[in-house]
Amino acid sequence: MAADRPRSGLRRLPVLVVLLPAVAVVGVLSVTAWALSGGQESQEHVPAHVESPTGEVVRDGPAEPAPTSPPRTPRERDTRADGGEPRDGAADLVISVVGEVAEPGLVTVPAGSRVADAVEAAGGEDPGADLMEINLARPLTDGEQIYVGVPAPPGMGPEPSDPGGRTPGEESGPVHLNGASTAELETLPGVGEVTAGRIVEWRERHGEFTAVEQLREVQGIGESRLDSLRDKVTVE
Repeated sequence: MAADRPRSGLRRLPVLVVLLPAVAVVGVLSVTAWALSGGQESQEHVPAHVESPTGEVVRDGPAEPAPTSPPRTPRERDTRADGGEPRDGAADLVISVVGEVAEPGLVTVPAGSRVADAVEAAGGEDPGADLMEINLARPLTDGEQIYVGVPAPPGMGPEPSDPGGRTPGEESGPVHLNGASTAELETLPGVGEVTAGRIVEWRERHGEFTAVEQLREVQGIGESRLDSLRDKVTVE
């Protein structure tokens, strides 16, 4: 009987050898299944946000983009830096530009514009146009008319007054080209301080005028301006 006991024990060894790997495989599968189920559950229960010790809610996720300001309108962009009203709040000026410009007629310019702005709005002066009698820096007033390169009709346009109180068109008779002073020459339509000075300079250089047509030799006096002066000057 004693010899039989070892033999029965030896018979059980193959059975144990077969069962041990199977038990190990089942254990590995159980651990893997538990790990997978536990990981999903932890992900499903992760809070979207946590509360800080100060009571503020801190979101656990990508930061939301910062709010952007709406685009500024052209009126807002035109607001002055000093915080005043936009420039387009002021009324525009309607100016009549005639004479030697590319596009004579009415132009609209912003309030505060100057004569140069009106001339530019009319397409600019023609080549060779005389601008010496125009104050391009003068501020504009609504409704005025600017004469570019041509004399203004009597009583029209900003013309200098004579020191004696006369205005162009009110002189008692023709102005003598050989004896008139600069102030007297300035009473002629379309003749300002610069042109009057050139007439006197021409007279000093050539002696005297022998014909009214010689005014064409004075810089700044064109054919149209000469026509407006023929019956207002004399050399006799």
